[in-house]
Amino acid sequence: MSTVPQKEVKYIGIAGNIGAGKTTLCEKLGKHFGWEVHYESTDNNPYLSDFYEDMQRWSFNLQIYFLNNRYRQIIDILNGDITVVQDRTIYEDAHIFAPNLHDMGLMTTRDFNNYLDLFKLMTSQIEAPDLLIYLKADIPTLVKHIQTRGRDYEGSMSLDYLKRLNERYDHWISNYTEGKLLVINADDVDFKNNPDDLGKVINMVQGELYGLF
Repeated sequence: MSTVPQKEVKYIGIAGNIGAGKTTLCEKLGKHFGWEVHYESTDNNPYLSDFYEDMQRWSFNLQIYFLNNRYRQIIDILNGDITVVQDRTIYEDAHIFAPNLHDMGLMTTRDFNNYLDLFKLMTSQIEAPDLLIYLKADIPTLVKHIQTRGRDYEGSMSLDYLKRLNERYDHWISNYTEGKLLVINADDVDFKNNPDDLGKVINMVQGELYGLF
């Protein structure tokens, strides 16, 4: 009987601030459940390094790149016949990063409104994740993870920037109504290094996806 609902699940999204552990969790869940992983395009992103050097100049370019990339991923997922877990969702671009840049004066109102129009058009043509997993993490956890992975372009990131993003994440998640939602406190679990913690997370995901049918 459990194979019936499992076939209906196609799209799992993992959301969270910079350094929350999204990529690691994607890898762990993909390996356990046999899901394909769609990563956030950071290593081959042509704008990211420039953005961290001059946010005001490159903010719109960067956000359009992410929006386009994630939209293409979702179209591929929905048109495919396999289950995919996605590292960061298209909703975070529009609800977290773009408005934060606009409020900080790093994206013009003209560019922001143009961006939102495009986002609304795109999201009218797609479906929300079957399950959204939000990795909630406080600033010390984010900083620890960011320092551990040692990406040069993240070295200039301010604590105020991370705090602003966290506040927007909390607001967005508290009002999320697009579908199933699972909140995991990344401060309390180490699913990267602790097998018991990973097991707990897997059981939580399993319960959300398959345990209520």
